[in-house]
Amino acid sequence: MESIVAFFRDLGAWNWLILALALFLLETVIPGVHFVWFGLAAVLVAVVGLSVDMPWQFQAILFAVLSVASLFVMTRWAKSTDANSDEPHLNVRGSSYVGRTVTVAQAITGGRGKVRVGDTLWSAEGPDLSEGATAKVVAVSGTVLVVEPQ
Repeated sequence: MESIVAFFRDLGAWNWLILALALFLLETVIPGVHFVWFGLAAVLVAVVGLSVDMPWQFQAILFAVLSVASLFVMTRWAKSTDANSDEPHLNVRGSSYVGRTVTVAQAITGGRGKVRVGDTLWSAEGPDLSEGATAKVVAVSGTVLVVEPQ
């Protein structure tokens, strides 16, 4: 055990480059978990460690500070680059039907039935309506359109 500790202690700043490589590889295996920012912090600590002789304890503190700082910077940057869409309901298809007039395809009884939107049938909730009646979509609950008589 002592020889392993001595091995890593003697590597010095190169340990941080090995850690950075491991973190970058981990990012490719598990994408989207942001290991890349910890890897970048490890690279920066390696560069500082190769430039300035400092104890491993200070290197570990520098790694922690740089990791947290890189996470904060990237979260702020990612939030600021969110663009407002001209199609806010693009991925919420049912929401785009709110306010639209639809035809009841299967009678709504007991609060449940089906409505036709274009060439698609959607489950619907609302007051009892007979087949062929028209209704207005007033809300969406998951994949169910909430309708009211028109």
